[in-house]
Amino acid sequence: MSKRPNSLAHGLVEALSQQIRLGTLAPGVKLPSEGAIVAEHGVSRTVVREALSRLQASGLVETRHGVGTFVLEREPAHGLRLNVDTALSVRGILELRLGLETQAAALAAKRRSESQLQRMRKALDDYQRSLANNDSCVEEDKRFHLLIAEATGNTYFTDIMQHLGDAMIPRTRLNALEKGDADLSQLGQVANLEHEAIYQAIRKQDADAARAAMWLHLSNSRDRFNAD
Repeated sequence: MSKRPNSLAHGLVEALSQQIRLGTLAPGVKLPSEGAIVAEHGVSRTVVREALSRLQASGLVETRHGVGTFVLEREPAHGLRLNVDTALSVRGILELRLGLETQAAALAAKRRSESQLQRMRKALDDYQRSLANNDSCVEEDKRFHLLIAEATGNTYFTDIMQHLGDAMIPRTRLNALEKGDADLSQLGQVANLEHEAIYQAIRKQDADAARAAMWLHLSNSRDRFNAD
C-alpha cells in the first residue's frame, strides 16, 4: 500500500527540519528547488509544497516569491540552561551524554539512512586526516556525534547536542598546561578506534552493539580526562 501524501509530507518535513537543526541547512541558505527536492526524496510536487508550507508555519523557513525558500535564523532556546564553566563540567556533561548518546546510537542503528551513514563515514575519514596532520579534530568529532543524533529521527536529540556545542568534546575543556599535544594526539587515536566500533555497529544496524560501543567510548572518555 502506497503512503498517503500527508504521511509523505510529514516525513519530508522531519527530514528537512533535521537538516536545519543540525546546521546542514544553515540560516540564510536557500533550499534546493522544488524539482530538486522531488528528485532527491522521490515525492510529488504536491508533497513538497505541503512540506514547505508546514516548515514556513513552524518559522523555520520563509518563501520569497520569485526568489525561493530560505532558512530563517532560529531564536535562541531559553528553556535549557547548562553551565559548562565549572570544574565539574567535563564529568557532568559526560554523565549526561552517557544516558543520552547510548540511546541515540541504538536508535540510529535502527533508523539511519544510507545518506546519513555515508556522512558519518566522511566525518571519521576527516577526523583521521586531521589527526595525521596534527590538526585539531574537534569539529570532526562533534560532527560525528551530531550525525548520530540526527539519525535517530528525533529532533530532541539534535537540539540537546547542539546546545552542548563544543563543550561535548572533552578536549576543548582541558587546560593546555595539563595535557601536551602528544598526549592529545594519542587520545585522539584511541577515541577514533572507539568511533569506528560505533560506526560499524550502526552500519550493521545492530542496536545493542551500537549502544554498548557508545557506552564504552564515553566511559573511557570520562576516565581518560580524569573526570570521574
